[in-house]
Amino acid sequence: MPIPRPAPDEFAPYYGTYVNAVEGDDALAPLETARHRTSAFLAAVPAAKAGFRYAPEKWSVREVIGHLSDAERIFAYRLLRVARGDETPLASFDENLYVPAGGFERRTLPDIAAEFAAVRDATLSLVRNVDAAALERRGIASGKVVSARALAWIIAGHEIHHLRVLRERYLGA
Repeated sequence: MPIPRPAPDEFAPYYGTYVNAVEGDDALAPLETARHRTSAFLAAVPAAKAGFRYAPEKWSVREVIGHLSDAERIFAYRLLRVARGDETPLASFDENLYVPAGGFERRTLPDIAAEFAAVRDATLSLVRNVDAAALERRGIASGKVVSARALAWIIAGHEIHHLRVLRERYLGA
């Protein structure tokens, strides 16, 4: 079942960057195609580049991919809670605390990439089985209204955003 584009009142303006990065009218298709495209992209990153940072205070390539896993887990959890009708407000998270705590620099990029693929597989299993009524449900996350379907678009766009940054600033592609 397709996941239609959310209306602007279904997500905080901050997330517009991610939602607008996704082409088309269905978030499911980009989530599915990105699964294999991202795996292939990461497999081609040389091991010597895995720890590269384009500036001293920026995350390494490994940390960016670790962040994608962390954020996707959180966004998918929010999607699950909202889709199931749970009206409990959901807390925000500070990615700048999560990344160092993730210990991604102690792991290989292929290991982190495999984890991200597993996270995406779990996300796909969730979003493929959420019905149209559940996709339209809204909840509160980080103090802002968000719909379940907007969260699917945010997940897809967040990946697009970070892969674009990796290509442009880390790998010069």
